[in-house]
Amino acid sequence: MFRFFSIRVLLFVASILMGAPAHAGLQFQAGQTGWGLHYILVSGDFAYQDDLSTFENQVRSNSATAVTFSSPGGNIQKAMELGRLIRRLGINTIQFRAVECASACSLAFLGGVIRYADPGSIGVHKSSFQGDVPLTTQEAVSAVQQITADVMTYMIEMGVDPALLQLSLQYDSNDIRYLSMSEMVKYKVVTFKPDAGQNQVASQAPNPTPTPPLQATTPSPPAASPPSVAPPSSAAPSLVIPQARSGRIGHPKGSAPLKTLPEGKSTNVAVLRNGSWVAILGNSGRWYRVQAGNQVGYMHDTWVHVDQYDSGPFGKRHIQVKSFDNYADAESYVRSASIPLSAYLATNGWFAITLESTFDEPMAKGLVREMKARGAIPDDAYATFGNTYVRKVCCQ
Repeated sequence: MFRFFSIRVLLFVASILMGAPAHAGLQFQAGQTGWGLHYILVSGDFAYQDDLSTFENQVRSNSATAVTFSSPGGNIQKAMELGRLIRRLGINTIQFRAVECASACSLAFLGGVIRYADPGSIGVHKSSFQGDVPLTTQEAVSAVQQITADVMTYMIEMGVDPALLQLSLQYDSNDIRYLSMSEMVKYKVVTFKPDAGQNQVASQAPNPTPTPPLQATTPSPPAASPPSVAPPSSAAPSLVIPQARSGRIGHPKGSAPLKTLPEGKSTNVAVLRNGSWVAILGNSGRWYRVQAGNQVGYMHDTWVHVDQYDSGPFGKRHIQVKSFDNYADAESYVRSASIPLSAYLATNGWFAITLESTFDEPMAKGLVREMKARGAIPDDAYATFGNTYVRKVCCQ
């Protein structure tokens, strides 16, 4: 049904786009298909001065339920502003290969509640600075870090895997990488796979309110409705904690002390740099008894990335947002969250709730700051190596 719908939209919209001239700055054009689907065509370059109230007014006055694009990109912040507006309005995004949605446009596309795109219709690359304002090297680096954190925060808010940004950064601003269908599914750019059936679309979008028959293929949820809660899985994960036998030092300060006794105030035997390998001989409470070369001493369990645990890539930071003392509450929290989360079994038997991806240190710090400012994560969320995480237990 959706495939038939997409072909009809393609034929109708493409006939308009082929003759549409390119514009600097965004243009919004309301349209209606022959069978009653109301949509908005967004064309031109995203510019800082674009007034998105025009878009919102057209959506409301035309009862639009879908947005499609013909844009080579432009201002990143404006594209994310439009994407957030699209999400707030509860409408969907559709993109076809006959027209272009590249660079910043791809960010606006992510705002759709339900997202469908043809293979090769969404293009990504790294951003560039344009304009007459000179930047020092330090200012440029700071600006890049800020923009990167903003984009990753936005992707997480939209339910997209922020690893998409890492792929984008592999391509210079004068080059474009058009995503295959498998990549769009992998990074959650689309919520609908061709030939997967209409049920899959419904299961990946918030619960829609009843809509007229002409809008049945693109339901729109109310902006204030809470996210739907998936039922807990019937198969409980393994909660067995394997014996820790070896690991590598991973400390926020870059090194950690080897202590004579299992207490923080005891004398240092040595100081081991991050990445140093240790054999774990036993434990005393939260302290491991370890051997590094010919030296034996104690290290806190938060300082050692244990080889026998599956806590994620060494050296990467998790962003922990909450913890629970039981699996049922942890699973319910993850499944009902509006952003992609994971639950990890910790060595103390609790369950740590984290963002789904891991990040390098600057990115993790930037994300924590930005997401707290937007209220996307609790104020007590923090970045951590996750050395006490045993394995991910929820939710695939």
